[in-house]
Amino acid sequence: MKVGIGYSNTQDSFASGKIAAEAAIAGGEIENPALILAFCHHQVDAEAFLQGLRTVVGHDVPIVGGSAIGIITNDQVSYEGFPAGIAVLQSDDLKYAIACTDHLDQDEMQAGRKLAESLSGTASGQLLLIFYDSLKFPPTASTPPIMNASPPLIQGIAAVLSSSVPILGAGLVGDFDFSPPRQFSGYAVTHQTVVGTLFSGVYHHYYQIMHGTTPLDGIYHTITKMDGAFIYEVDGQPVVEMIDAIYGNKNWRKQIPIKRLTIGVNYGEKYGDYKEEEYVNRLITGALPDAKGIAIFEPDLEVGTVFLFMLRDSSKMMESAGENCSDLMQRIENDGKRPAFGFYIDCAGRTALMSETIDEEADIIRENFHQRNIPLLGFYSGVEVAPLLGKSRGLDWTGVLWVMAEG
Repeated sequence: MKVGIGYSNTQDSFASGKIAAEAAIAGGEIENPALILAFCHHQVDAEAFLQGLRTVVGHDVPIVGGSAIGIITNDQVSYEGFPAGIAVLQSDDLKYAIACTDHLDQDEMQAGRKLAESLSGTASGQLLLIFYDSLKFPPTASTPPIMNASPPLIQGIAAVLSSSVPILGAGLVGDFDFSPPRQFSGYAVTHQTVVGTLFSGVYHHYYQIMHGTTPLDGIYHTITKMDGAFIYEVDGQPVVEMIDAIYGNKNWRKQIPIKRLTIGVNYGEKYGDYKEEEYVNRLITGALPDAKGIAIFEPDLEVGTVFLFMLRDSSKMMESAGENCSDLMQRIENDGKRPAFGFYIDCAGRTALMSETIDEEADIIRENFHQRNIPLLGFYSGVEVAPLLGKSRGLDWTGVLWVMAEG
């Protein structure tokens, strides 16, 4: 396999696509591109960017991806200005099928089912990579954003596709203000869609999840009133007042999303030792008007859900990224395989800007791949999708690292 990585941070969107494509083709010594993964910030015009790419790579190669808050490569971590990045893959042995379904905002489960049905004829699928529009309704001056839900989308896919096929991917967002994203669906720019690429063939797929939260105080709480993605009461008390007490002030209500506090559901032993890989976290996207409740990123909790308030732990985040990346590389080496391409889906909340850290967590991943001379493309997402505790799930505040290996 040959892989070329291209990056641009140019205001002219057409030129940006052309620059990124030329860099990828030259750097990877690409002659016949088979598949392109492409991502660009909301300030980059997706249509013009795609046209710029096409002037270099031609009109026959499929391009999948879409909006991103920022870009990660072997040499760059950027979410300011007009960042855009692509990976051009070339291999005669790369086998895949691509499908796209629309009306995601109307029925996530049906969209997932239709996607899987379009791909179900593909023989021996090994991994499904999905990208979808995270945003159902953008935020207003008085309300937080409303998101498309990953649980019913994944359930719809799993109802048709073999349970042995892992699902990786992301819910896309365009910027930190939750501007409406766009998807590259193979040969067009779309929105409110889910795009799936089902891989098969001779390549081996490895993946690892990076975490980074710890329980606030170890006290379990129960949701006692909620509707969809809105939580109104916890333990019979107004949840906003409860969070006011945690912060000691009301300043958190102005944040979209909330920077430090998350909601975590423990799928392991309730009072056992803390194991980060047994927790699924949900970001709080903001307080509702008149302090009636809070909105969470995924509407997959319900009345009666038991949870803990979690703190985003920057030191734990850095530690998890380093250890899990090294563990993944060691696993590939132990299997006698050679990494050919790395792809990192990183929650936008893990940026130094949102985490209020000096160093970028993504630099740990980037440097690992740079030292090993393995091509890397990554981007900052809204939701990360990967298998956890036996099933594919939508995750928050995580990084998902996927490596294609040969041998």
